Amino acid sequence: MTAPAREFTHDGIAFGCDYNPEQWSPDVWDEDIALMGEAGVDLVALNIFGWSHLEPRPGEYDFARLDDVIDRLHRAGIRVNLGTATASPPAWLTRRHPEILPMAADGTRRFPGGRQAYCPSSPVFRDAALKLVAAVAERYGSHPAVALWHVSNELGCHNALCYCDESARAFREWLQARYGTLDALNQAWGTAFWSQTYGEWGEILPPRATLSAANPGQALDFHRFSSDQLLDYYRAEVEVIRPRSAVPITTNFMVTAHIENLDYWTWAGDMDIVANDHYLDNRLGDPTTELAFAADLTRGLSRGEPWLLMEHSTGAVNWQPLNLAKEPGELLRNSLTHVARGADGVCFFQWRASVQGSEKFHSAMLPHAGTDSALWREVIGLGATLDRLDEVAGSRVVADVAMVFSWESWWTANTESRPSQSISYLDQVHAAYDALHAHGCAIDIVRPGADLSAYSLVVVPGLHLVSEADAATITDWIHAGGTALITFNSGIVDEQDSVYTGGYTGPFRDALGLHIEEFAPVVPGVEVSLSDGTSGRLWSERSRATTAEVVATFVDGPSAGLPALTRNTFGTGAAWYTATLPTRDAYRGLLSRIAREAGVRAVAETEGDPASLELVRRRHDDGTTYLFVVNHGADAAEVTARGRELITDEGVAGVLVVPGGAVRVVKETTGDVAGIHREEVAE
Repeated sequence: MTAPAREFTHDGIAFGCDYNPEQWSPDVWDEDIALMGEAGVDLVALNIFGWSHLEPRPGEYDFARLDDVIDRLHRAGIRVNLGTATASPPAWLTRRHPEILPMAADGTRRFPGGRQAYCPSSPVFRDAALKLVAAVAERYGSHPAVALWHVSNELGCHNALCYCDESARAFREWLQARYGTLDALNQAWGTAFWSQTYGEWGEILPPRATLSAANPGQALDFHRFSSDQLLDYYRAEVEVIRPRSAVPITTNFMVTAHIENLDYWTWAGDMDIVANDHYLDNRLGDPTTELAFAADLTRGLSRGEPWLLMEHSTGAVNWQPLNLAKEPGELLRNSLTHVARGADGVCFFQWRASVQGSEKFHSAMLPHAGTDSALWREVIGLGATLDRLDEVAGSRVVADVAMVFSWESWWTANTESRPSQSISYLDQVHAAYDALHAHGCAIDIVRPGADLSAYSLVVVPGLHLVSEADAATITDWIHAGGTALITFNSGIVDEQDSVYTGGYTGPFRDALGLHIEEFAPVVPGVEVSLSDGTSGRLWSERSRATTAEVVATFVDGPSAGLPALTRNTFGTGAAWYTATLPTRDAYRGLLSRIAREAGVRAVAETEGDPASLELVRRRHDDGTTYLFVVNHGADAAEVTARGRELITDEGVAGVLVVPGGAVRVVKETTGDVAGIHREEVAE
C-alpha cells in the first residue's frame, strides 16, 4: 500500500464539475468560464478523456489547447482537478494493438467505440498510457492551477473483469504469489469436486463461460485479482506522477448500487483524498436512502475524514431504462445529503451538456436550454448555499452506530449456485440501512475486522464471508458489552469460500446462542407471519436455540414453529439475530427497539415521521457542531435545535421548522448537542 502523503486543501466546500472543452470551439470557453464564475464553480476536472487530443499520433504530443484552457481557468481563479487522460485509449492504439482489447467471459473481444476498451493487465496498454502520464505530469506538475491529480476515470466501470490470455497469465502470477503451491490452491478452491484438480499452473484459466456452474472459489479469487490488478494500475500511474508533482493524487470511486467489482477497502489507503461518483439509481425502490448509504460508505472508506463527491447529476442520467428528471429542490437535497455525510466538495458531470455522443442526454450544470432555465437557477442557488456552508468544511460526522460491509461477501453471496436467487447481499444491506436511517441515527460503515470500540450498536447484515479473526472482532466486542444485530446468511463461509460446518453462522454461533441446521427460503411474493405480529419475506431457517431467548417464531411457512428472532446474552453484551428479512415497517420497528436497548439516540428530536428526514451532525475538533436536516417529505417538520441556521441566516431558539422539500443546517449552540459517542460523553 502506498501511504497517503499529501493533503488536499480547499477554501471551504468545493463546487465543481467535469469540463470537456475539446467538445467545444474556443469561442465558447470564455463564456463557459464566465458562467462558472457566476455559479460559484471553483474546481474543474479537465483532461479526463483527452488522450486522442493530446497524442493524436504515437509519440506526438499537442498540449496547445489544454495549455490554453488551464491558463484561462487559472486567470479566473478556478482550480484544476487534472486528469491523466488515460481513461480510454485512442483509435490508433487499438488499431495497432488489437490484443489490448478486453475479452468477455465467452471468449469474444470487445471492440473500440465506447470507453475503457483495454485489458487492465495488458503491458502494451500500460506502456503507452504511462508514457502519456509522464508527459502530462512533466508539463503540468508544477502549474499553479493544478490542485489535484485525477488518475484515469472510474477505473473498472466497464472492464474490471477481462478474460483474455494476458489476463490469464497475470491471474496465474497473482495466484502463485497468494498460494505458493498448487496443493494450497487446490485445497482453497475445492478442486476435488468435479475432477477440477490442477497439476500445472498453466492449466489454470480465468473463470470463462462454462456449460455448467463454475467453481465459486475460482470466481472469488478472480474478483480479488481483478480488483488488485486495477489497483496496481492506479499505483503505476501514481509512481509516474509523484516524482514530477507535489500535488495530491486520487481517482474517482463508484460507491453505488450497481458497481461491485472493486474492493474499495483495499484501495482507500492509496488515495490522498477519497473521491466518489454517485448517481441516483431509480431502478431501486428508494434511491435517496441508497444515496445516504453510499455517502456513509464513502466516508467509511475515508476513515471518517472529509471526502470529495467527484461526480453526480443535476437531473437525469442517460443510462437507465427510464431516466427520471429530478423534482424541483431535489438537486439541493441530494447535494447536501452528501455534504451532511462528510463530503467537502460537490461536483457534477458535467459543466455544459453535450450535443453529441453517448451522453448527450445526460444532465449538466449548464443544460441544453441554457441559462434561461429552472435547472440553471437551481445550480446558481446551490452554489450560493454551499458558500454559506463553507465553515463546515473540515468537520467530521458524529455516529455511534456501525454497519459492517464487505465486498467479498457481495461477491460470494451472489454466486450462481445459492439457496435463493431472489435475494442478494445488497438486499440485506439496504434493508438494514433503511431501518437505521428511519430511526434517525447516524451510521458509520466499516469493514470486517474494524475497531468497534467507539460504537453503541453494530449491525451485521448478511456477512456471508467472514474470517474467524474478523468475526472475533465482532463477538469479542459483544462479549465486552456491545449490542449487535446479525442477520441471516452471515458467517456461512470462510475467506476461502469454504462452508463452516457444525451449524450455520459458523464463528458467530456461540455469540448468537443458535444452532442453525438448514436454510428454508421463502417463495418470492409470499410473506411469512411471525408470532410477534410482524411478517418476513424471502428467507427462513430451521434452527433451535441453545442459549438464546426466542423473541418470535415463524407462525407459518417452511420453518413454522421455529425461531425467527432471537436475543442472546453473551458476556455482558447482547446478540440479536433475525432469520428472515422483515418487512419494511417490521424492520424499522425492530431496529428502533434494539437501538433503544443499546442507548442509541436519534441525532435530534423531531415531530412527525423521522423516516422522511436526513438527520446528521458534523463536528469540528474545537467542538463546533452542525446539525443537517434534509426534509424529503412534502410537509414541514419540526426538529429540536438551538443555534444559527446557516442557509437562511436565522436564529433557532429550540424548535427548527424545516419546510417540505427543504434543507436546513444549524450551527449549534455549544453544550446543547445530543447523540454523541459514549467515550466522548465520558471525556
